[in-house]
Amino acid sequence: MYERKTIPNLNCGLDLIGEVLYGKWKIRLLWFIEQGHKRPSELQRKIPDASRRVLNIQLKELEEHELVTKVIYPVVPPKVEYSLTDFGKTLIPVISAIGNWGDEHEERLRSLILKRFD
Repeated sequence: MYERKTIPNLNCGLDLIGEVLYGKWKIRLLWFIEQGHKRPSELQRKIPDASRRVLNIQLKELEEHELVTKVIYPVVPPKVEYSLTDFGKTLIPVISAIGNWGDEHEERLRSLILKRFD
């Protein structure tokens, strides 16, 4: 696994949030966990384009940044559930605002994104 060898630039809030949320699926993971999808298999079904390995890596990073907690139940087979920490819950209004912006500009954004594939 890749291990960063240089200290990231953390001079402002945008640098900080970029470090914490950088990753294709992290925002969706936080949103779906908040919506009640707590098991890894549920999250995999909600984000089928992501591999289980990538989801696990990003969930681990979210856990390291204290945005989610992981509970492993002592049963066979093991049962794992994720939940947002109080700190993680503070991101939900921001994620919601970003999603609303995307909804408001859906047509324009979709055409701009698809233009690359023409």
